[in-house]
Amino acid sequence: MALSPNTSPLLLLLLTPLLFISVANSASQSEEIVAELLYLQSQSDSGLIHLDDHKVSRFLTSTKAPRPYSLLIFFDAKQLHDKSELRLQDIHHEFSLLASSFITNNADKSSGSNGKLFFCYIEFKEAQSTFSLFGVNSLPHIRLIGPNVKNPKDSESMDQGDLARMAESMAEFVESRTKLSVGPIHRPPIVSRNQIAFIIVILLIWFPFMIKKVLSGQTLLHDPKIWLGGAIFVYFFSVSGAMHNIIRKMPMFLADRNDPNKLVFFYQGSGMQLGAEGFAIGFLYTIVGLLLAFITHVLVMVKNVTVQRTIMIISLVVSFWAVNKVISLDNWKTGYGVHTFWPSSWK
Repeated sequence: MALSPNTSPLLLLLLTPLLFISVANSASQSEEIVAELLYLQSQSDSGLIHLDDHKVSRFLTSTKAPRPYSLLIFFDAKQLHDKSELRLQDIHHEFSLLASSFITNNADKSSGSNGKLFFCYIEFKEAQSTFSLFGVNSLPHIRLIGPNVKNPKDSESMDQGDLARMAESMAEFVESRTKLSVGPIHRPPIVSRNQIAFIIVILLIWFPFMIKKVLSGQTLLHDPKIWLGGAIFVYFFSVSGAMHNIIRKMPMFLADRNDPNKLVFFYQGSGMQLGAEGFAIGFLYTIVGLLLAFITHVLVMVKNVTVQRTIMIISLVVSFWAVNKVISLDNWKTGYGVHTFWPSSWK
């Protein structure tokens, strides 16, 4: 039976209300899910939402893309917290700071970021199906699921360099991928007010005794050996990049992603330095510095010329070896070659 020319407009007129109802239901469902996420977020001190397999299905797999929000998920496993090389607890702490700072900085609804990004964490024993769904087989791991992601395995994982560093580095990843502003990271003060008050009281009690020691010359600051040891420590602290490791909370080593039983002490790439690398370089530089100090202050007092020359040659060879190792490591990490310059007249 053929349709009359007037059938199509009539059919469109009948379907239009159904289309509006479908769109309205979809928008209502999205608003309901966002409201539920905001409620779960408000129930956490840090703003982290604790997910399990059921909630992942509720907020991710059962909702159709595009979604009006993104999820940043930290994958955790309590049974691996005792493995210090993974630094799961430290990374979880930095992730919590990232979440609480984002929520604090975007609490004003006029910012446009409220309800657009939620920070979540998943524990392995509670969500093994979710680990398989995302294809997560090694930790630490953080995954960003954008509004348009349909398959969880297609979501973007955070780089190991960003994971090993602090919340500021994680914030850069979030801002570059979501185009949302995280803002400054709010860290709790290192020393509380009660601790500061206690320290002040102790100093006031100790102050008269300290004055007496200083006037009598019986303090550690009057001991030359203390100054010598302190000078060596400051030199090693300076050349090893220890301050960088403390500020960035860099680990001494990392677990190899390809082989969890293997440890990585030297990370290739100029954007990251492990603690073991800094200590190795600091040790080599300290050897050169101590040899130079020995030659200029002690060796010149030796009267035997043969002994002087022998020790001088050994010191030069060791120093050359140490500097060569430093240059080789720098070339390997950065990819830039540093070579010896020979005068043109020597060629």
